[in-house]
This record gives sequence, C-alpha cells and structure tokens, in this order.
Amino acid sequence: MEFGRVTPEELPLIDFTLPPNPALTIQTLTSAKNDQPLQVHVGCAKWGRKEWVGQIYPPKTKDANFLDEYVKHFDSIELNATFYNLYPASTIAKWKEKADLNPNFKFCPKFSQSISHIRRLKNAEEITTTFYEGILAFGDKLGPLFLQLSDNFTPKSFPELKAYLEQLPKDIPVFVELRHKEWFANDEVRQQVFNLFHELNLGAVITDASGRRDCVHMNLPTPHAFIRYVGNGDASDDPRLDEWVYRIKQWRDMGLKSVWFFMHQHDERHSPEKAHYFIKKLNHELGMNVRLPQFLNKGELFG
Repeated sequence: MEFGRVTPEELPLIDFTLPPNPALTIQTLTSAKNDQPLQVHVGCAKWGRKEWVGQIYPPKTKDANFLDEYVKHFDSIELNATFYNLYPASTIAKWKEKADLNPNFKFCPKFSQSISHIRRLKNAEEITTTFYEGILAFGDKLGPLFLQLSDNFTPKSFPELKAYLEQLPKDIPVFVELRHKEWFANDEVRQQVFNLFHELNLGAVITDASGRRDCVHMNLPTPHAFIRYVGNGDASDDPRLDEWVYRIKQWRDMGLKSVWFFMHQHDERHSPEKAHYFIKKLNHELGMNVRLPQFLNKGELFG
C-alpha cells in the first residue's frame, strides 16, 4: 500500500503514539455490555502475493492455488479484489469453497470503486445491488464490508454520504474509511460524521499509516474495530504493533466485541512476518489462540 508512505529520512521524525480514546469510543464501549469473548481476526489484503512463494506458500505454488494456501495461515482477508471488479456469484462461490477448509475464515469485501470513486455514491443503487448479490455467495464466510471513500471525497459531500449509507442493507456489518484531511481537521465535521456512523450502526475504519496520522482517529461508532495497519518493514513496526496490542486489550476490557486487523506493508514481503509478530504478541497479552502463519523456513522470523 502506498497510502501514507514517507521517505526513510522522515520516519524518525514521526510520533507513532496512538491518540487517546475519543469520547465517542468511551461511550460506545462502556455501553456495549459485552459478556462474550473478544472475536479477533487477523489477515492481509491479498492472497495473490508471489513474494510469499517459498516463504509461507510452498515452492512452485501456482497463482491459481494461492488462496488454497492463504487460508492455511490466516482466518480473514481484506478483499481488495472486489474494489476493482464486480464478481459474479459463481466466482465468489469458488473462493468460498477454497476457504471451507478453514472453519473460521472470513472474507471482508471492499465496495466496488464504481460505487465509491466513479459514481461517488450518487445514483449507485443498481451497482450496489449487483455488488451485494455477488458477495452474498460467500455465505457463512462473509465478514464485514468496508467502504473506502476516495482521497478527494470531502465533507462537502456529506449529504450524499448520509443518503447512501441510510439505504444500505442493515443485516451485514459495514465499516467506512475516510481519507480526505478535512474530515479530521475540523472538530464539528469530525463529530458530525462519526455520530452519523454511530446512529446508523456503522463502523469506522482506522488506518494507521506513517504519513497520515490524522487517519488514526481512534473513533469507534460501534463496539467493533476495523484496523488497516500500514507498516514500513523496519524497526519502527514492532513498537507500533505492541501499542496496538495494548490498546486492543484496553478496548476489550471496556466492552469491545470484535477486532479485524489487516496487515499492509509498503513491501508486502514483510506482511506475513509482521502478522506473525502481532498475533503472537496478541495471543500472549490477551490469552488468545489466534492462528499464526507458518513459515517454511523458521529462520525467516529472526532474519
């Protein structure tokens, strides 16, 4: 992922400290009254990574078999493929069949760019119906959806955003990712949009990227967290991931019901190893047993 990328010279100047919990998050979690164990899902953005052949995929694994291998290592995927194409139910059913080997696996499809970036949420009812008809073929493998607004979708389009979100089906969880800086720069605007999500029972994506600290807004309109972590594949990652583990633990104790944590790296070779680090730390601190990716060469974790 290129979003929020900075130069190596800029990295040491960045304060990666996670912001304190906003009032909305405290209100949401303390009123959740969760008496069930925290549900945790950790994954990556794509299964089609040739860099992982010989790392977590066996040597000579063919592209067509990447998903078969991916589901052996992770229990979820942030499905960016659906952003670029509207897949028919027949294709999605084949993906589901491959994931049936992992009982806990979930796909988290991204809304089509034809809805979010081309139509910009206007006159998108028909495309939205087509999108939902396709992803429903995931059946019990369907996790939450996420709607990424474009970098140039500003608060001036709040009426269109509100109208679109109000007509979405209520039976599938949806998280919304805001990117334009004006959503975060003004307190009134920020409160207005996150309160809308809260009223509609929609989640908010938190994107932790080096060059966009404003997107680490920490607002939870629902007692569910969807975190897109963008790492640098260097020494800055582990302390950042440690801090996320401690914050998730705090949120769990406050009432958090689920967390969806997706690993991105500017160089995706590093995603499995950083996911392994995060999951191992999470399992230790929260007393969990989330699936760990398995490396063909264990020495890679310490190289």
